[in-house]
Amino acid sequence: MKPQTAAKKLGIYLPATPEEFQAGAVTHAELKQLVENPPEWLSELRRTGPHPRPVVAQKLGITIAALKRNEMDQPLTTAEIKALLEDQPEWLRAARTALAEGRESAEADAEAEATE
Repeated sequence: MKPQTAAKKLGIYLPATPEEFQAGAVTHAELKQLVENPPEWLSELRRTGPHPRPVVAQKLGITIAALKRNEMDQPLTTAEIKALLEDQPEWLRAARTALAEGRESAEADAEAEATE
């Protein structure tokens, strides 16, 4: 598979990976080995970042669309994410609240359908 596909499956930001990872194809066996026994560079990248958009959104508890709307559609390090969570700007508080309310509404709708 292409390196960008492997990076997506691993939840890592491709430009931050070693050159040899970016340059070659990754087999399914190699991907499985990376998942089961990650090398130090992969562990460090997962720990400190930079992280791709889906991971940033998940760690912040918001959607990727909320990141884009607020011009935060960029890779962030773990330290940058923690700083945002510690001193939340208004847009982040609003996005977290909106996502939580959306999930509650979806759960209530699913319960209502289940009882019908």
